Amino acid sequence: MTRIIQGVFDFQQRVFASKRGLYESLRDGQQPLALFITCADSRIDPNLLTQTEPGELFVLRNAGNFVPPAEAPVNGEGATIEYAVRQLHVRDIILCGHSRCGAMQGLASPDAVAELPHVRGWLNLGRESVDRARQLAPYAEGAELLQRIVEQNVLVQMQNLQTYSAVRDSALAGRLRLHAWVYEIENGLVTGYDPESKRFVPLVQSPREKLLVPVPHGSPCVVSCEM
Repeated sequence: MTRIIQGVFDFQQRVFASKRGLYESLRDGQQPLALFITCADSRIDPNLLTQTEPGELFVLRNAGNFVPPAEAPVNGEGATIEYAVRQLHVRDIILCGHSRCGAMQGLASPDAVAELPHVRGWLNLGRESVDRARQLAPYAEGAELLQRIVEQNVLVQMQNLQTYSAVRDSALAGRLRLHAWVYEIENGLVTGYDPESKRFVPLVQSPREKLLVPVPHGSPCVVSCEM
């Protein structure tokens, strides 16, 4: 705790002081560039990863970067998504999973969370990810299988994201763009889903427009139907 409190003092004396004008401008409201949905894992810092300033990202985090479908009981994830799109008018939503995710490990090995009832119930939002990963790579094991689950989970949650009318309406009207990313903790690489090749490719190797997740006029199953 001492380390954390000392960090607060350092922020107040050094960081805030150097950016006082920025913070003063934020007191009257926010206009974030994007909604960034990612895992609660302590090894991910969305602002550090994207080199953004306070006020530029509206961040939604939970274990496993899950998005409950719109028909689920009222929840914080749905409220945050709706607010970001309808009220803050974000132009982009980035859904970012990450390598070596503990939630994905729990999906792959249910016995590991047998004594964690809340975690076990929450992980139901990602069960489909395991089935997809095993279908795509039936012989994968260990780290390879885990990475497959991480990637498929991003696509499953992207599919759930498209069930929200706020998201679909804005995307189809050209006011919102969707991005599916995976961050590799061990090397800093960020990959984005390419609908054309149906795989995750390094962001630096593809034009930004190529990595936009399409939103169909019909059923929101575009991601799963492509896999």
